[in-house]
Amino acid sequence: MKTFSPTPADINREWFVVDATDQILGRLAAAIAHRLRGKHKPEFAPHMDNGDFIIVVNCEKIRVTGNKLAQKTYYRHSGYVGGLKERTLDKVLASKPQFAITHAVKGMLPKNRLARAVLKKLKVYAGPEHPHAAQNPAKLDL
Repeated sequence: MKTFSPTPADINREWFVVDATDQILGRLAAAIAHRLRGKHKPEFAPHMDNGDFIIVVNCEKIRVTGNKLAQKTYYRHSGYVGGLKERTLDKVLASKPQFAITHAVKGMLPKNRLARAVLKKLKVYAGPEHPHAAQNPAKLDL
């Protein structure tokens, strides 16, 4: 018996909507990363992008455990001396709540070109509305 290796013709992508209200950030990100890569499908191949599209709504209503709202810090550097910027999670959620989920999911994907393609299938929105109604996304409970 030969080993099955999927081809691009074998890929069947679906659209799912995830409501992030009262979901814990890390657990939600892990489940989303699993779905984006396609690891839940029997035809998973690590060298191919055969995952589904995920739409996350209400991302500003996520929860974290412990004191992470005040203590979890996101860093970025401008490249200049003294150019280190840092923001806590509560400031990030107040200004750009999509960043927290996108950053968490990105950290759970492999660091290669395939992960950059996989991350493009993640759509994150702050409110309950999204512009992807034409794709008929199914509700996904995580």
